[in-house]
Amino acid sequence: MRTIGMIMAGGKGERLYPLTKERSKPAVPFAAKYRIIDFVLSNFINSQIYANYVLVQYLSQSLIEHIRQNWAFSGVTKDHFITVVPPQMRLGEVFYRGTGDAVKQNLNLITDYSPDIVAIFGADHIYRMDIRQMISYHISKKADVTISAIKVPIKEAQRFGIINTNEDGKVCGFEEKPKNPRPMPHNPNYAYASMGNYLFSFDVLRKIMHEFSDKEDIDFGKNILPSIYKHYRVYAYNYSEQKLPGTKPTEEENYWRDVGTIESYFNAHMDLLGEKPKLDLNNPKWPIISQKFICGPAKIIQSNIEDSLISDGSVIIKSSLKKCVISSNVVIHEKCELSNCIIMDNCEIGAGSRMKNVIIDRYNVFDPKTVIGYYPEKDAQNYYIDPSGIVVIPRGISKWEF
Repeated sequence: MRTIGMIMAGGKGERLYPLTKERSKPAVPFAAKYRIIDFVLSNFINSQIYANYVLVQYLSQSLIEHIRQNWAFSGVTKDHFITVVPPQMRLGEVFYRGTGDAVKQNLNLITDYSPDIVAIFGADHIYRMDIRQMISYHISKKADVTISAIKVPIKEAQRFGIINTNEDGKVCGFEEKPKNPRPMPHNPNYAYASMGNYLFSFDVLRKIMHEFSDKEDIDFGKNILPSIYKHYRVYAYNYSEQKLPGTKPTEEENYWRDVGTIESYFNAHMDLLGEKPKLDLNNPKWPIISQKFICGPAKIIQSNIEDSLISDGSVIIKSSLKKCVISSNVVIHEKCELSNCIIMDNCEIGAGSRMKNVIIDRYNVFDPKTVIGYYPEKDAQNYYIDPSGIVVIPRGISKWEF
């Protein structure tokens, strides 16, 4: 089947503030050497889907530069590309009015490619997925639309589109972020949630887009999916049943996280650490393609490092780190004590500093003996404190920006 990817990368990510103060959610750095969008792009490439448009909107320059520098992808045919598409305003002088409107305004690009299937995926989740298995399911059910779904705890279900299905997997109900989510029929503690990833047969997508042409706001979760399941063959693909190459027995089976809040973003980093991480990034059979850092190897001098990730170019001198994620070109001077810290690239921590439960964005420099994470009242005077108690320090100023 000829498939094209439409990757929705326009999210504001307001709940990830201040990490999204100057960038969109898909552009937020993750796990020392990635951006959040790298996970969905890697899933498409590993699934051998090589024709992909990335639809951007809010604070998109950081994301555009990341894709330009790290995803230069072309082949010997015109069917191999990853192309960023800013809002085209083809239907009036307005930005995208929902995910459905974003696709509708770029329907010409899809039509020119003439696919059999259109894969419309979000760009702001951490997971590995073989999209070919979802496509096989879509074809076997002779579906018009297939929604990738996963079970979530009922107490968290208000954040998702909740799906009801019959025994065959056919969708018989859909509610976007309901106040009282309906639990799964045989498991009252869980609900069946949309992952925000959809497959549309191209002819059906084109027809649906025209049916919603008079709507002011067109969004797949809010408008389209709650109405089309009554008129089209809409099925739910159980993501939990996929078999992904290279997955280790100790990993959480079919790991998936919505990192839409500071707390969930922080916890997803902690999931990467330890002897048996819930998500092991070392999987050569399903690699996540990363940023190309031009720097030397990490250098660790007489330090105690426990359950941490250290990226290229970082220097750690006579310090103690526990459960930390350190990006590239970070310098940690002597006698520092860091625990449960996420430090993005090009930061410098002065000698004798103590930090815990902190996220530090790029280009920050701290004086010697800086203390963060131990005295909330003092931290609140200088930094942003998330309701979860995690201290977040916004992006600093690069030496090249003076």
